Amino acid sequence: MTRREFLKRTLSCTGLSLAVISTPLGYRIVSAKELEKEGSITFRPNAWLQITPDNLVTIYVNKSEMGQGVYTSLPMIVAEEIEADWRQVRIKAAPAGDEYKDPVWGAQATGGSTSVRHMYESLRKAGATAREMLVAAAAKAWEVTSNECEASSGTVRHAQSGRSFTYGQLSMKASALPVPQHPLLKKETQFRYIGTSVPRIDALEKVNGSAIFGVDVFVQDMLYAAIARPPAYGAKVISCNREAAEKVKGVQRVMTIKSGIAVCADTLDAAWKGRSALDIKWDKGENPDLGTETLEKAFLGELDRKGIVARSDGDVKLAFSNAAKKIEAVYILPYLAHVTMEPMNCVAHVRKDRCDIWVPTQNQSGVLSLAEKETGLAKDRIHVSTTYLGGGFGRRFELDVVEEAIGISKMTGKPVKLLWTREEDMQNDFYRPANCCKIEAGIDAEGRLIAWSHKVVVPSIFARVFPGQMKDGIDPAAVEGISNMEYEIPHMYVEYVRYDTPVPVGFWRSVGSSHNAFTVESFIDEVAHQAKRDPLEFRLNLLKNHRRASRVLEVAAEKAGWGKPLAKGQGRGIAQHLSFESYVAQVAEVSVDENEGRIKVHRVVCAVDCGPVINPDIVTAQMESGIIMGLSAALKEKVMHLHGGVVSANFTTYDLLRMEEVPEIEVHIVKSDEKIGGIGEPGLPPIAPAVANAVFMASGVRIRCLPMRPAALREAMKK
Repeated sequence: MTRREFLKRTLSCTGLSLAVISTPLGYRIVSAKELEKEGSITFRPNAWLQITPDNLVTIYVNKSEMGQGVYTSLPMIVAEEIEADWRQVRIKAAPAGDEYKDPVWGAQATGGSTSVRHMYESLRKAGATAREMLVAAAAKAWEVTSNECEASSGTVRHAQSGRSFTYGQLSMKASALPVPQHPLLKKETQFRYIGTSVPRIDALEKVNGSAIFGVDVFVQDMLYAAIARPPAYGAKVISCNREAAEKVKGVQRVMTIKSGIAVCADTLDAAWKGRSALDIKWDKGENPDLGTETLEKAFLGELDRKGIVARSDGDVKLAFSNAAKKIEAVYILPYLAHVTMEPMNCVAHVRKDRCDIWVPTQNQSGVLSLAEKETGLAKDRIHVSTTYLGGGFGRRFELDVVEEAIGISKMTGKPVKLLWTREEDMQNDFYRPANCCKIEAGIDAEGRLIAWSHKVVVPSIFARVFPGQMKDGIDPAAVEGISNMEYEIPHMYVEYVRYDTPVPVGFWRSVGSSHNAFTVESFIDEVAHQAKRDPLEFRLNLLKNHRRASRVLEVAAEKAGWGKPLAKGQGRGIAQHLSFESYVAQVAEVSVDENEGRIKVHRVVCAVDCGPVINPDIVTAQMESGIIMGLSAALKEKVMHLHGGVVSANFTTYDLLRMEEVPEIEVHIVKSDEKIGGIGEPGLPPIAPAVANAVFMASGVRIRCLPMRPAALREAMKK
């Protein structure tokens, strides 16, 4: 059915159905009947709530579930305000469409740790509105005032008479009532769900195997597609054996597409065999001399180039001339792959009058717009089904796999399932940008930090993805965590040098904070050491007017036993970072084997202040996962280039943290009434500097290049 038909059928269900609409004047809450009176569905609701006579409360979730728990946390917000019985709550993935756009972004997408932050207010209002309408319906039936009635656990009760109605019994009556626009929200002391560790809705089906991820989608008569891709950027085909590929049993068609040569077959095995049979010879590409070493030298060379000023406080040059001591360091970080558990995939079926897409995506609006452009169909003829995502981390915001699947389906006239291999996934990523920094600091005779100069060289993500958000030529991701750092330094200068290479870059979990936290927090430690100050005390003195940052530092330090002696060869390191409106501090406890150059992380203590907490278990899980992913990047990961392309092809050449290497992790949630912050990404940035600072305490060696592999540590020890 068309999207319009879907919405009309949804609205005509027997029961109470509400939509929350974002308008220039704020949120507007409307019922099904009100929308029907409009004659056509022209609104853009961002949340749907339905209560049906069978007592079920159905919540349409407009965000993608990629492990971060939104299929539980978002329904919890609605269930809290509506006073639902959690056992009767159901969720459905919202279809792609303007009706389900994020009210802040104006797009249906998941990322930037925004799901709860952006939906919190509208979902609370939707639940509270439904609750007041149900109570009003019961009061009207009993001919009493609403104040005499109470909603609780899916039931409205009249205490004086002992009468009660279930929500299902009231749903039809409530649907005919006026919709209150300013419902009374519950106080924190009244919460039953928010702030509790409600078990995740998606846990059972993920454990028993019934959850449908993109790789699990099957459509009748579909073909499988495999693509032969160039091994170097810009490489062209010199020769290939199409006839051999077409002779492989099960192969239906071989075709040239923008990203390579596609083979379509009845089975995945046949598609892969057909691709191998092509025996393609490629030229050397556009940059045959591009490699890891040449890239690193180029980044370092860019430190001499004048950049764009992102922040300038005071007079840094004058402050340096008056400083008792000047410290400087250069840091360099590598490109990183996303390495999602589920490789990229998409199923598409393009017909003359309809297009169906099944995809694990973070960017429904992008998929819809792309399909509209590629097929020429109107949006109401395009249907996007979002499956579970086997990890996203920003990679599934990209549309490359969708574009390929749509194009191949158009050419074959059949439904097509495109599934990348791990090697394709790793060698054709939009990588976390490499990063190079030169930082200088000046301290006075009393050991106070008086000046900070920070030049960052990094490719731009926003120039490609969101060019409209580039302000004065500055990529906001490039300087986040630097230009907005809260350390109280009287003279500060931040400079951005944009350096784009042939290597494609994109959003990677915590984006610019993933590398900028490492450089800032590592260098703060260096300055503290030169000033002969305790690293914790040094930070706290620079954050006297920033209580949230100070508080997470104090909690993490206290819980970790900061200052307590450790055995020889062991050390503790501390770091803090603000990202996505949440504050996180971490203490890492490590040991260093100086002979082998091996670092073992024994324990990580994390304190987080994200404002109001919906589900503590989900907050804890996201901190743990961010720490583990950040540790993997800090200790192991590096995309290697050679001969103009990526040579890191699988886990044999792109090492990841193993289960037995995961340390003990403690997470402490700092209670806060401040504005709600994100949680999916802020746990990652502080861990790399916390470990590097701990390595210094254990060995006296400063780590300024990642990853901290044994060979690199041994070399640093020699120096």
